[in-house]
Amino acid sequence: MIYEGTTGGEGLRIAIVVARWNALITRALLDGAQEALRRHGVRDDDIDVAWVPGSFEVPTAARWLAETGRYDAIVCLGAVIRGATPHFDYIAAAAMGGVADVARATGIPAAAGILTTDSTEQALERAGIKGGNKGAEAALAAVEMAMLKKGVAGKGRSPT
Repeated sequence: MIYEGTTGGEGLRIAIVVARWNALITRALLDGAQEALRRHGVRDDDIDVAWVPGSFEVPTAARWLAETGRYDAIVCLGAVIRGATPHFDYIAAAAMGGVADVARATGIPAAAGILTTDSTEQALERAGIKGGNKGAEAALAAVEMAMLKKGVAGKGRSPT
């Protein structure tokens, strides 16, 4: 049997956690995520947004939201930009590892849309200024994983 998620999000409830640090970038990621969710059938009333201080705090809020049982998936958005100190390495590793831990610990898909870039220009490019939006990509990954979970549990589209 082969299971495969779809990107049709009708009926899904999605939470988005967004870091305020680097807000110019994270707001663009949020806009991309919300637009992608709407385009794929998730209703505005089924999308909740939680703002946190920075990318380090994203996994904690994601875990709290996942543990409520109200959401089919969590989208995690942030931007960590390399500076002159090792701080970047610690925050990037904690944020990305934390998102993965949320999914493993709760069973709720958590999609990582946390940018880790060498410059603000790179971050802006990945937030949709010059092309694709990584927030939109994370949102679609969350939808696909939520639908895959429903399929595996026998509550969604039948396996192919």
